[in-house]
Amino acid sequence: MPFFQLSDELIFPNPELAEEDGLLAIGGDLSPERLILAYSNGIFPWFSQGEPILWWSLNPRLILFPDQFKCSTSLQRVIKSNKFEVKADTNFIEVIKNCSKVKRNEQNGSWITREMIKAYTILHELGIAHSIETYFQGKLVGGLYGVSLGKVFVGESMFHTITDASKTALFHLVEFLKKQNYHFIDAQQPTSHLISMGAKEIDRKKYLVLLKNALKHSTETTKWSL
Repeated sequence: MPFFQLSDELIFPNPELAEEDGLLAIGGDLSPERLILAYSNGIFPWFSQGEPILWWSLNPRLILFPDQFKCSTSLQRVIKSNKFEVKADTNFIEVIKNCSKVKRNEQNGSWITREMIKAYTILHELGIAHSIETYFQGKLVGGLYGVSLGKVFVGESMFHTITDASKTALFHLVEFLKKQNYHFIDAQQPTSHLISMGAKEIDRKKYLVLLKNALKHSTETTKWSL
């Protein structure tokens, strides 16, 4: 089935119409309105510099229920040691820029393009995108960022320059989301790393039902504080 060509109209096709690899549509823009509409329908952008904007709806989908997060013994020791200082929403731009520099297996360049950085920075300014940051001796050494709508957090990317810095950020994200009664973290694509920490793959139909329920709650657009 051919993918859909988007126009200026703010509309997406049914995510169930995605191709086998998850590709659903091409084109459009990265305006806040379109991004919010996409995430509200379980769709996200993923493309490389120089490519047109590609929109995806994967099947299966990787999600993490906060109460199923697996914290290893070694990570527990790191958390208890207070090795890292952890903050939220104080350095979003540097977090996303660092994520864009991470070299990933079987991927040439980063999908976090200049266009993406600009778009998600705007979402951050609107209180939709958030970052969790870890610092060591005052220096940013790890973190993650993502999009928050209703009671779902869509994790976009994470980075670390010191061992356990990004895992520490994820731990504190999970603890924060538990307190705020979030339903789940949408991790999008399967990775062995996240699966080892409790994430699991679910069918897209089930995922869309969970997403719909999570979006019945209003979206808070205030700055996060741990």
